[in-house]
Parts: sequence; C-alpha cells; structure tokens
Amino acid sequence: MRGASLTRSSIQISLDDGMIGFTQDVMGRITGAFFEGEGEILISPPTEVERRSISLFTGMAILEERFATAYFRFNDDAAAELRPDLRATDDKQEFIDHWTSTMKNLAASDSMRLLMTFSRMLPVNGVAEPEAPGTTDRFLHARLQGTKLGVFDVFFDSTAAEQIQVGQAKTTDKGETYYDVWTSFSSNQRKTPAADREHEGKVSIHRYTINTTVLLPKQIHSRAVIECEAREGAPRTLMFELSRFLHVESVKLDGEPVEFIHNPAIEGTQLSRQGNDVVAVILPRPLGAGKTFRLEFEYGGEVLAEAGNGLFYVGARGTWYPNRGMEMADFDLTFTYPQGWTLVATGKKVQVTPDPAAKSDDQASHWISDRSIPLAGFNLGKYREATTRAGDVGVETYATQGVEKDFPSPPIQVIDPLPTSPKHTPHIIVPSRPAPAQTEATVGESAARAIRYFSDRFGPYPYSHLALTQMPGRESQGWPGLVFLSSYAFLNEQQRQQLHYAHSRSLLQQLVPVHETAHQWWGDLVAWGSYRDQWFSEGLANYCALMMLQETNPAGFREVMEEYRRDLVEKNKDDIAPMDAGPVTLGTRLLSSHFPQGYEAISYGRGTWLFHMLRSMLRDAEQQSGRKSSGADEPFVRALKKVRQRYQGRAITTRELMDVFAEELPPALRYEGKNSLDWFVDGWINGVSLPRLELKSVKITPKGSGASGSGTILQKDAPADLVTSVPLYAVLPGRQQVLLGRVFADGDETTFRVTVPPGTQKIVLDPYNTILTSPK
Repeated sequence: MRGASLTRSSIQISLDDGMIGFTQDVMGRITGAFFEGEGEILISPPTEVERRSISLFTGMAILEERFATAYFRFNDDAAAELRPDLRATDDKQEFIDHWTSTMKNLAASDSMRLLMTFSRMLPVNGVAEPEAPGTTDRFLHARLQGTKLGVFDVFFDSTAAEQIQVGQAKTTDKGETYYDVWTSFSSNQRKTPAADREHEGKVSIHRYTINTTVLLPKQIHSRAVIECEAREGAPRTLMFELSRFLHVESVKLDGEPVEFIHNPAIEGTQLSRQGNDVVAVILPRPLGAGKTFRLEFEYGGEVLAEAGNGLFYVGARGTWYPNRGMEMADFDLTFTYPQGWTLVATGKKVQVTPDPAAKSDDQASHWISDRSIPLAGFNLGKYREATTRAGDVGVETYATQGVEKDFPSPPIQVIDPLPTSPKHTPHIIVPSRPAPAQTEATVGESAARAIRYFSDRFGPYPYSHLALTQMPGRESQGWPGLVFLSSYAFLNEQQRQQLHYAHSRSLLQQLVPVHETAHQWWGDLVAWGSYRDQWFSEGLANYCALMMLQETNPAGFREVMEEYRRDLVEKNKDDIAPMDAGPVTLGTRLLSSHFPQGYEAISYGRGTWLFHMLRSMLRDAEQQSGRKSSGADEPFVRALKKVRQRYQGRAITTRELMDVFAEELPPALRYEGKNSLDWFVDGWINGVSLPRLELKSVKITPKGSGASGSGTILQKDAPADLVTSVPLYAVLPGRQQVLLGRVFADGDETTFRVTVPPGTQKIVLDPYNTILTSPK
C-alpha cells in the first residue's frame, strides 16, 4: 500500500509505503490490521498542560514520529478507509507467517473494549440485534514502533471522557513497570463541569449486599448482590473491577446465569498497580431506560495478606468486591470469621442473626452504611480496643500488641560513659519493638479532637462513628467511618526519634489520624469528579490537618510547609524536579517512570500550598475590609461549609470547587473585575512553576497627612501570563508590619501604587510566606 491515512480528531496517521494485513472479520466486520513499512503519526495536544506533559516524555510539545510497524485494532470502518490504497502483493503469505503470532499476542489487550461494541449486536432469542440508532461508538488503538521513541500506544475512544490518549509502558532500572500517559484529552474540549466528569455511566448502582466468609489465613468467599438501574443507552456488557487474586465462579442476572469474562489488567496501568483485573458481564438482552435489575456474583480467592502479629489486610491486593468506581451506593455487609479475631467494616454495626449453617467456632458481624458511600472496606486483626468520644460520635481504635514482621528495628545503642577507665563496661540499650496497643488511646483522642474541630467548621461528622484500625505498611487510607492507620501512626515521639525521623516528618506522622479523619468530609462525603479532580481530596484533607497544627504549633506548621516547598524542587538522578511532573490536575498520571514519587509530591505538597494560598488571600482581603474573622467564620471555612452543604453525597469537579470559593471574593480580589478564580485555576492549579518575587524601585512619598508608596513587582522564573495575588506590607518603627493590601502581579513586571501609614520605613512583599514561591 502507499499514501494511505487514518484520521481521528487530532490524530493523523500516515501509511506512506509498506505492506498491511487485516484480521478475519467479526460479525461481518474487520477489526484489526498489521502494517510494516514507513509511516508517520502527528498529534497536537490542544492545551498548554497537555503539551508540557507530552514534552516531558518525548521532548516534543507536538508528537511527530516516524514508525516502522503498526498494530491496529478498531471497531469502525477503518479497513474500508484504507482499502482504496491497497495493491496486491506476491509476498502476502510470508508477511502473514511473520506477524500473525505478534498480532494475536497484542489483540488480547483490546478484546474487552471490542466486546463492549459487539455485545450491542448480540442476538436476543436467536434474532440478531441491530445497532441502536444514534449510537456513537468509535474505537482505534494503534501500537507503533517509533524510530526514536520506541513502542508506544495511541488510543481514540469516542465513549471515553477523554477520547484521545497516548502512552507507553516503561520499566525502570529497579524493575518496576509503569504506564506513562504522555497526553490525554477530549477531542471536543467540553467546558461544562458535568461534561468533565468521568464515570457518567449508563448504569447506576443503588445498593450492595455482600455476604463474606473469611477463611484464614488468606481466603475469602463472597456472594455480592448488586441492585442496579439502567439509563438511556445502557450497554450489553458491564465492566467491574475486582482483585486479581479473586476468582469469579458465577454471575446471575435476576437469578438467571449470565456470561462473564475475567480479564487481567494491562501491566503497568493504574488498574494493574492497584492489584485489580476487569470482569465483564454480558447481559442476555438490552436494558431499557429505567430498568432495575440485580446482579449476583459468587467469587473467592486468596485476597488477604498476613503481615504477622495478628495483622491481616486487603489493601495491597485490590478491591474485594465487584466495583465500578467512586459511585455513591448503600452497603449491607455481613462477615463470618473465626473466633478470637476482631473484624471492623464500613457502616454501622447491627445485630446479626446467627447462620445455622455456620461452623460453631465461627462468629458473624453485620454492617449497614449510614448513608450512600463511594467505597466499602473491612479490616481484621487480633486487636485491643480503646474508645473515646467526640460529642455524640464514638471513636474506636483497634490495635495489636505488635507490629508487622518486616517493621524496621531501631539500631542498638552503645553508651560508653567512662571510656578512660580500664575496667568500665559499656552500657548497651536494645530498643523495644513498638506496641501499638499501648498508644491507641492517644491516637483515638487525636482523631476525636479532629472530629470536634472539623465539625465546628464544616458541619456535623457524616457518619455514626469512626473506627481506626491498625494496618501494616507505611500507607494509611480513609474509608467512610473507617480508617486504616499505618503501624507507623502508632509510634510515640521516642520511637520516631529512634528511627531517625526528621522533625517535619515526625510532625506529619503525628497528623496522620487527623489527615485521615479529614477525608471523612473531603473524599468520602464529597468525592472527586475525575482523576483530574482527585488532587483536592488529598490536598484539602492535608491542609485541614495542618490548620489544626497551625493553631497549636505555628513554627511546626511553617516547617512542614517549607519542607513541601523544598521537596518540589529537589532534583532526582535525571536532574529533574518533582515540580516538573505536571500540575495537580494530572492526578494519578503524575505517578510515572520519571517520577515514582510524583503523585505524593504534587498532590500533597503543591495541593496543600494551593489551599494555603487561597485561604491567605481571602483572610487578607477580609482583614483589609476592616472585618476580623477566625475559626468557623473565616471566608475559607465559610466556602468549605457551602461545598459540604451543596455537594455532600456527590462528586465535585475542580471548577465547581473554585466557583464556590469565588463566591467569597471581595472586590479587591476580583482580577480584571471578574468574580472568578479562573486566573488561579489557569496559572496555579494547572501550572507547575514556583516563581521568584522581588520588589524594585520602591518609593515612599509624603502626601498631605499621610503617604503613598509605589514600586514594581518582579515575577521571575514563571510563565509570562502567570497571575499572582501578592500581599504588600508596610514596615513601621519597631519593625511593626501592617498589611497594605494585595496587588495582582501579572507577567514579568507589575507597577503598583498604594496608600501607606505615616512613618512607613519600607514596603515588603509576602513577609509571612503565603505564596508558593521558589525556596530562598
């Protein structure tokens, strides 16, 4: 073939010269091809964020790459588009023999997506179903062998929230595999918040009823009944996530068996790294809008992991029930498990009726969610329990007498008090292993204080109680009404010192119960709309915890914030800093082969700073207006209370969140007179820079009984269009500092003129470090 091409929105693929072979048809359609020869791909991402992203991985803001081979998989008329440029060849059998096995190996990765398409046309009662009128389902996957970039993937999927994606599987020097997403964007660049949401599924889930038998040490066996409702255009194939360690035995629709496929996730993808696979359920007939139905899954496997000392967990082994994302639903959970163990789950514990078929040495517990929640979980251990209260809310803390087997041991200390004495005996100190059960009351009280603090500011605690359970490893996780707390969160100050914690890290470790408690509001009660909005859950929960620290330990707050600032610019072995990984709105895409710690540095560090900047701006403006407010009445908190009232039980986008904050903007904080935070979203939330701010040409001029000040704000190491709200202060005799107001620094240089108090000695900018600037 020669001079052929495929175009899908912003994707342009040219097949200049070579040979191509097509797959056999499926239901009368050809769905794949393999090309060898000379070709080129051209993709131009539409936004600065996406151009920066693809440049990070390819060195090019626009993808323009020659390729030697191409695997294609599609569900549309791509074969017909290429047919006019085909020419017969005598070498076709040699070509087929050489590439058939490669084609078959690659085809597995797209099988589930094609199943979504062709299941719409499966027969019903022996009669073939026509494709639904108005159905827009176009899919193209190209895996290309680039001449410079190696093997990479290009996707166009009309059913996805972001129809175009380009990425590459990459294995690091340490043997870890990542799937680097170079760019991902919508082909029509929709602007409305509703259109930006992911998981606007055609099927909604109302309720899960799950009965689980725990078979220690590693197995569970579960029966999950899922009550669903179809919407307009519901698919014939429904996709669920489930741990790769669980095996589905059967699926029933309203009591009748249906076909299903359990398919492994692609290595290196987020799904794979979470330990999950995909389960596709094929329905026997189309679902009409408003149709309610029940799916029943029977499954089991070795999903539990034993960490020793009476600790079990599911966390690192994927989701333990068939899940379709962060969709709010009711949960009814029943567990049967051996005597001598304590099981804690999401929801409120209710009286359980003993199962006559259960073994006599088993026990059971029953948990029902207080309200619709996005996720459900459970934890199991040989716990000791401590209880406390935060008003009407009970706080239970569950911890074991020991830590996991691989928990680090502090070094043995040798103290030599009399080194000059010939008969002295060195004193050897062998540190004891941590015992979380001894500190659980302290941990529980920390969470109770957080509940009181956040309830006063953001509205009542959303659930009937809070359970804190010890979990092995360094990571903690907040579920609705249930927190998995890392064993490290139970360390006391002496034990942290023995493990040589830096002071700022020790402060953050103390705040882990507070951070996870904040997630009960931000992440559980109010969820995020898409991966691009996930940052606010971590950033806001973290900042809320630091708000508590700031009130009791201002110096510690400043130390932690400065540590986050330094972390963003600390370069790795490739001489690139985490700040270059991308903006907070890239979400899980920040976790890549270039930046294994990128998600933490950006979502937690930069995300926390963004909320501090917002809070400082609003607080300064209110102070300047003559009103002094604090605690539950300050504008930042007022905005968050509105967010809770409007969006509880729902998912929210970054744009919707910023729109609520914009309602608190006084006239002095309205850039170009607009009651909007678009400038903050564009430059800071979708930006990566840490600018340097300086003053020059400052003059203080007496004016009547007062004085005026003027000068220029320099904004360096920043994009030309970056806008920053900069606080200016007057320094008076005795080094007293008085807030003059805020000036919008727009671009490289911005002049200002302000009224200053009599006796002003000089003008300084941002003396309290409220802006995320480059470390000094």
